[in-house]
Amino acid sequence: MDSRKLVWQETGIVALGQALCVGVMLGIFALLGKFDRAVLLGGIFGGLLAVLNFFFMAVSAMMAADKAENQNVKGGQATVQISYLLRLAVLFLILFALVKSGLCNVIAAVLPLLFNRPILSIGEFFRKSGETKA
Repeated sequence: MDSRKLVWQETGIVALGQALCVGVMLGIFALLGKFDRAVLLGGIFGGLLAVLNFFFMAVSAMMAADKAENQNVKGGQATVQISYLLRLAVLFLILFALVKSGLCNVIAAVLPLLFNRPILSIGEFFRKSGETKA
């Protein structure tokens, strides 16, 4: 499968999983009586940031793999390292600005970032046995 198609497919799985997980999270906030506008916006922005973070991570990994394939392993490693630091800094700045503005609930904005790993694990569990990753 084309690596670009794989990035879009995996990002779609993460986006669907994020929508489900954020919905469950919002339901839990509602059951606890803590649901408000800040929780809703935190969940929405947190989910979007988590999906975008995954997308840019996948794109940088694809670029690093292409460099490594062309015998530029150090360039591939540098791409992954720079991408990680840049994505981490941007996430921190955006989340800090959202929370500091009072627009978002801290927990509702940060929790979606933790959902990606379980989403991908469950996606692999349900992947058809004949499907391959790449």
